[in-house]
Parts: sequence; structure tokens; C-alpha cells
Amino acid sequence: MKYYCIGIKGAGMSTLAQILYDLGNDVSGYDETIDYKFTEKGLHERNIKIYSDNNHELDKDTIVTYSVAVPLTNKEMIRVKELGLTIKKYNEIVGEITSMFNTICVSGTHGKTSTSSMVKQLLTGTYNPSYFIGSGNGHISKDSDIFVIESDEFNKHFLTYHPTNTIITNMEEEHMECYKDLNDIIDTFSKFASNTKENIIACGDNINTHKLKLNQKIIYYGFNNDNEYIIKNSIVNDGEEFDLYHNDEFIEHFKLPIFGTHMVLNATAAIIMALNYKVSIKDIKDRLSTFKNENRRFAETFIKDTIIIDDYAHHPTEIMATITAIKRKYPDKRLVVVFKPNTYSRIKDFKDDFVKALSKADKVYLTNVDSNREKQSDYPGINSNLIADNIPNSNIISEDNMDILKQEKGSIVAFLSCASVSHLIENFTHLIDEDN
Repeated sequence: MKYYCIGIKGAGMSTLAQILYDLGNDVSGYDETIDYKFTEKGLHERNIKIYSDNNHELDKDTIVTYSVAVPLTNKEMIRVKELGLTIKKYNEIVGEITSMFNTICVSGTHGKTSTSSMVKQLLTGTYNPSYFIGSGNGHISKDSDIFVIESDEFNKHFLTYHPTNTIITNMEEEHMECYKDLNDIIDTFSKFASNTKENIIACGDNINTHKLKLNQKIIYYGFNNDNEYIIKNSIVNDGEEFDLYHNDEFIEHFKLPIFGTHMVLNATAAIIMALNYKVSIKDIKDRLSTFKNENRRFAETFIKDTIIIDDYAHHPTEIMATITAIKRKYPDKRLVVVFKPNTYSRIKDFKDDFVKALSKADKVYLTNVDSNREKQSDYPGINSNLIADNIPNSNIISEDNMDILKQEKGSIVAFLSCASVSHLIENFTHLIDEDN
């Protein structure tokens, strides 16, 4: 079959295109973004053609799918409709793929990408799992029945999925442009998880996971003693180390070469899932000790005494977790955060929480809002100043006006956003290289 993916450089769409190709389909795509994005790596490896104009021909039997970030008024969307091509929603196609496998769905407001990647790594070697990870990383192996997929709650996409086993890392308010309130989020997660054929594994330290309305038993994990799987003796030592217990029975001491207690929770979910798939404790321990996270997850670059961190954190809870992890790894370094807000609705809903989280840094810079699926005219008065004006000594910067960052040489400078920050990092690198 022939598939045409509009918005193909988006993380989810890039991953879907790669998987469709691996399934033996003819795949091409369209994206108005000409600049290189990290999500293109897997596309280029498969020689998937990416168009940026509207002049190429499309066969009449082509199936079109599109990113929700692409408006229906987009020129290419209008063109494929006029051509009379079959158009399928992104999550509809993904749902069809999940029904073909023994599917492990990794869901939650935060931590999906890291946890999915950990599950994939812990299963690899014992099995040869296929995977769909929302960092632009996907692969279908025809030699395995197991499929690990990051399962996104945005626009209730995951309701079309068919999980054999499910992980729920946490639940809280997010994507409130898609949900009425927190109860709506909990109800939606309940509908999703109720489709699980076997095991549901959820973080019991998150109060909202206890509000799930399910007939199935939930396996809870976390630091709290009322969980079935309990994390104890968590310490920092060239990464995170912790003991894991099943009720009162000691399982093993694990080492994780990344930082943050949120990563310990993610690793625990992955460990439990691997145990359910009969992976040995020794293999789990060995594979976890060499874990390397996905693109733009605490990615570090060292330029003499300056440390640059690129991280996908974009929700206040994620920002707080990333800042805490940085301080856990580098307790004596000055921390500067450069934050690019994404979507006006998120600022409107979480302005005060952004202020609280970002204020934990020693210095904060914000860019203007980057939003490809919302119009500023629909959110009058909502902008980055609502955050910056409430953080003492913070600044608004742009890609064309970054000279002020030159003074941050020698610090940890963390660039946080779910939008691309590659140009910001490049410009900052040039600034500090000028003095080297």
C-alpha cells in the first residue's frame, strides 16, 4: 500500500512513517519545515521522500494521514482532498497496527518516552521487540510478536489502541484544550486501560491512578509502602541506585546511569513489565545499567566548563522534575534555564505552576510562545510575559537576540521545550565559542 504522511517531521508522524515502511508499504511525506529536525534520522535511513512543496504527483490509491499540528486549511490538506484521496486519522492507523501484535502500551501524562525506551531495552535480547517511541524512533521487526508503543492521551488518541499489557506512569491535568477537567482525563484513561487483555501496571504514588474505574486488578509501584512493588534505599552514585521489593520480598539492587527520582519510577515500571514477560533478573539488571535515553531527554553537551542540556520538558511537572534531576547530578553548579513555551492554552492553564517550577533555577530566560496548532488571536493576552513578569530577574529572548546569554558561560544552561530548540542551542554555542 502507499501512504502519504502530512507533517512527517513531527515526532509521532515520523515514527508512524518509519513503521509503515517497515511493514512493507511505499511511504512518502510532506512537511513545510525545511530545516533539519532530529526526527528525520529514521526517515533518511529508510530513504523516505520528504516534500516541502505542492507540485509532486500522488497516485489515486494513496492513503493520506496527517498530524494534528497541521490545520485542515493547509494547502497540502486541501490538495489531497481535491484529489479525492482516502484520508485516515493518525491514531486510526496506529490503532490498526497495535491490533496486529502483543502490544505493550506505555501511557501517562509524563514519562512515556523514557519508560517506553526502557521497556524496549529490557526486552531486547530476550525478544526482538518492535517499538513506536514518540521521539521519532520506530521499528517493526517481523521476527517478533511484541510491540512496545508510547500511547499518547492527546486528543484521546490512545482510545483506538489495543493493549495486551498497559503501563500508566501518572495522570494529572494536561492538554486541557482536549479535556473538560481532571475527571474527564481519569475517565478517558479508564476507558483506554479497560481494553487491556492482561496486566495493568500503574504508579501508586500518583493519587489519580487510584481513581481509575476498572474491573481489572492494577499492579501498583512506587516509593510509598502501600504499593505492591516498593522502591527503597534510593541514592545517587554516578546515576541512580535503588532496591526493589515485591511486598516484603527483596528483588534486586538496580543501577540506572541517568538522574532523577522520576527516572527511578519509570525504570521500576519497565522492570515489572519485563518480569511479566519472564526476562531474568540478571538480564534486567545488566540492560538497565547501560540504558541510554531517547533524543532530547537530558541530552548533555560539554564545552569546557559550560554544560548544555537539551530536554523535552514542557509541562510544569516535567520542568520541575528536570530541574530537580539537574541539581541532583550537579548540586554545586549554577543552573540557567532557557524555556520555549509551546501552545497558548498550556500557559493559560498552568501559568502559576510554570512560575513555581522555573523559579527553582538560578536564572530564567523565555522565548515567545511557539505554537503550530493554536492561534494567538484565540488566546488574547496570553504570552510568555505572564510567566517572565512573575519570576524575578528573568528575561525574554529570541533566536536573533541572544547576546545576553554570553554571560552564562561556565554554567549549566538547560534548553527546555517540546518545540525545537536546536537553533537556540546552536546560537548559544557560537556565542560561547567566540571566547574560546
